[in-house]
Amino acid sequence: MKFHKQALPIPELLGKWRDRGLQIKDKSEAEHYLRFIGYYRLSAYALPLQESAASAQAGVDKPFKSGASFRDILNLYRFDRELRLLFMDAIERIEVAVRTCIVNEMSLAHGPHWFMDAVHFNPHARRFKHHQFLDQVDKELKIANGSKSPDKPHHEVFINHYYDTYSDPYLPPAWMIAETLTLGTWSRIFENLRVTEERKAIARPLQTDERVLRNWLHALNYLRNLCAHHSRLWNRKFVIKPVITKRHEQFLKSNDRCYSMAAVVEDLLRIIAPGTSWAHRLHHLLTANPFADPAAMGFPVGWEAEPFWNLR
Repeated sequence: MKFHKQALPIPELLGKWRDRGLQIKDKSEAEHYLRFIGYYRLSAYALPLQESAASAQAGVDKPFKSGASFRDILNLYRFDRELRLLFMDAIERIEVAVRTCIVNEMSLAHGPHWFMDAVHFNPHARRFKHHQFLDQVDKELKIANGSKSPDKPHHEVFINHYYDTYSDPYLPPAWMIAETLTLGTWSRIFENLRVTEERKAIARPLQTDERVLRNWLHALNYLRNLCAHHSRLWNRKFVIKPVITKRHEQFLKSNDRCYSMAAVVEDLLRIIAPGTSWAHRLHHLLTANPFADPAAMGFPVGWEAEPFWNLR
């Protein structure tokens, strides 16, 4: 079927919601948020405020539940933003810690430019070709420093210093590129290291099995990208899911919602940042926003009483 819908002016879009029973106390405020957030984006947060499909007439947009208001949609949207910021704060710490563990272990064992030698990587990896990886490192290094050409100055002082002082190798040492590469790149580096014992040594300070860490980095990168692109988290069913370890299986029955990623984040943060208050901040966010159904995020009833979270 050919797409036939046309763009509508903001007053008409708001009118569609009003006609379906949504309470709009301040029309100018609602139009303001539709103008700067968007009707389509906010529509995802309007869904839980609508009647079930069974009670809606076939082929007709579902009416809103009695008492539902535009403010309810906006509050849920704001909650989801706070949830993303909370996860991003944790992922930043985890990303820095993981890449530091990789750089420390590999640089001490094989020198500062170990990543430039293909011998350290799995030659049979389907999705990892060493020459393409080096091209990507070079590209990310230049992008991160605002330079498309090696003749242009880099914004980072330490990168400038390397290229002003050295001509060989053509890439800076691992501890310098660590400041410019993405979590996704570091995830691929770790996954494709050839020697299992080296992956184990990297995972050891994080008190995690190397196979688990490989999976978790993949899942964390997916979560990080969702947050960075401002995608909805609160009721999302995750496509890339973290493996459930033995220490999680007693309280974690599924792994496709925010709850499972929260457990992974808390697990790693306790090692990286002893005394972290991240779990308490998560609990506070949920209790301060009771309209955001915890079950939609995979949080079971009474989750805060689980010893793992150490909230009491």
